[in-house]
Amino acid sequence: MLTVVWSLLGVVAGALLAIQASMNAQLARDIGTPVVAAAISFAAGAVMLSLVSAVVVRAQAITLDWQAPPLWLFLAGGCLGGSYVTAATYLAPRLGAAALMAFLVAGQLLAGMIIDRLGLFGLAVREFSLGRAAGAMLLIAGALLIRAY
Repeated sequence: MLTVVWSLLGVVAGALLAIQASMNAQLARDIGTPVVAAAISFAAGAVMLSLVSAVVVRAQAITLDWQAPPLWLFLAGGCLGGSYVTAATYLAPRLGAAALMAFLVAGQLLAGMIIDRLGLFGLAVREFSLGRAAGAMLLIAGALLIRAY
């Protein structure tokens, strides 16, 4: 049952990405540039997450260990996220929301398969299989079909 809940949460998160990319594209049109729209999106997200984090840390009495992670981990995720949001903001009006999401999911799947296979970032190694390869090829074909038609 819990697997179904987590899976549905993943679907909802994916839907939020499509909505965010479309909203940021509108903000970019209105403000005049995708980069500033992405920066505004990230700033708003940072404020919201800072408030939620403060509440969670306090409510769960968590002690944060600021010295445990290497310095690059404090920066890399934000830089990658900023690049993603900027690219999605730029590409949404050019590709359309559906095609953009299809290509983003295809890229996420390919990167995820590499991360799984190599066990990067402390994740368990998951072998590359014929089923995974077929799924990736079908997803890429689907992305191309969504864009073409």
